[in-house]
Amino acid sequence: MAIYKFRITFEDFDDVVREIDIKSNQTFEDLHKAIHRSTGYNAEKPSSFYVSTDNWLKGDEIAYLPNERKKDRVVLMENSKLSGFIEDPHQKFYYIYNFDRPYDFHVELVKIILDADPNIEYPFLAKSVGEAPKIMEQNSPQAVDPRGAAAAASEFDFLNEMNFVPEDTDELEAMGEMGINEEERDEDEENEEDEFGDEFSDDDHFEDDSQKDDY
Repeated sequence: MAIYKFRITFEDFDDVVREIDIKSNQTFEDLHKAIHRSTGYNAEKPSSFYVSTDNWLKGDEIAYLPNERKKDRVVLMENSKLSGFIEDPHQKFYYIYNFDRPYDFHVELVKIILDADPNIEYPFLAKSVGEAPKIMEQNSPQAVDPRGAAAAASEFDFLNEMNFVPEDTDELEAMGEMGINEEERDEDEENEEDEFGDEFSDDDHFEDDSQKDDY
């Protein structure tokens, strides 16, 4: 029984790497669940593998918990053995976990081992580097912004300092536009007054017609 070694990386987090050894006759559902035993994520989320080109362009979809719209046009992970989709010794799959709050992964076959180790239960986590980013769950006090705590805190502090209320967005934008227009209008009026004032004020050679002698 051949063993596939897959290297799994987050598309946006290059420093997080997992390598999973799995039997060739196991399914994409087995691989899907093995990935999330290694990340700590809930595997019971709608997700899909896509047969991929070397440039990570998505092809045929292999789905887990697909919605009604997809059901008739995709194959299911639980019915799809890995060996049926391996056409290249470095076969790649583009993988999207949790379509509600998606994370994208690159999954690449990096090695084929001809004989399974009888002392190992497959799928087997062969390598784990880096901590998987936390999932942002709605209304969760434990939610962590994957951009980092500093980015989330700075955004939060800015909104608080401005006493921002979401419902006031339209009003604030309208006031901002009016303020800008009024300021520009005031500047234009001041410039016009200065131009005319400079032309007719303090002219040493200006003579009043009323003081001219009649001839």
